[in-house]
Amino acid sequence: MKNSKTKMLVLSALFAALTAVGAFIRIPIPFVPVTMQVIFVSFAAILLGPYYGALSQLVYIFTGLSGIPVFAKGGGITYVFQPSFGFLIGFVFAAYTTGRIFEILKEATFKNIFIAVMAGQIVIYAVGLPYLYAINNYYLSQPMPLDKIFYFGFSLFAVSGTLTAVIVSYISEIIYKRIRSFV
Repeated sequence: MKNSKTKMLVLSALFAALTAVGAFIRIPIPFVPVTMQVIFVSFAAILLGPYYGALSQLVYIFTGLSGIPVFAKGGGITYVFQPSFGFLIGFVFAAYTTGRIFEILKEATFKNIFIAVMAGQIVIYAVGLPYLYAINNYYLSQPMPLDKIFYFGFSLFAVSGTLTAVIVSYISEIIYKRIRSFV
């Protein structure tokens, strides 16, 4: 049992590192860049489950907050004042939600994985958008109406988010059984 827990911790660290790499593969747009991070958050959740998937994202966040520049725009404790930080917090809850829903659905089919990944993305937006609004309107004193928050924080990502869910679902369906025997 201890060996299994060690493997899961190592894999959690690996997915934290992959999420950091995903931060640097990005398309810059105002406020929140499009990155590959959600792909790795989703893979972590599907392949590691809710607890270790969420742990991988906590490791990623605490690594960045400790000063190591693993976030899209750097690192350090003051990163909590970046408008996009709420989406990073959302990664933790999304990994848990995605993994939990996938556990409940049990079968590693494209449809089940797609449902779980899309639910996780909804959680990312549910955490990230209010944070984006609060930081812009109250901390940065750059008033931003809700329609603009929705446009820059969600609308620009709807297509890439769906594409991400399709990619993760397709790949995960293929490798899930092989990876699960290792884990």
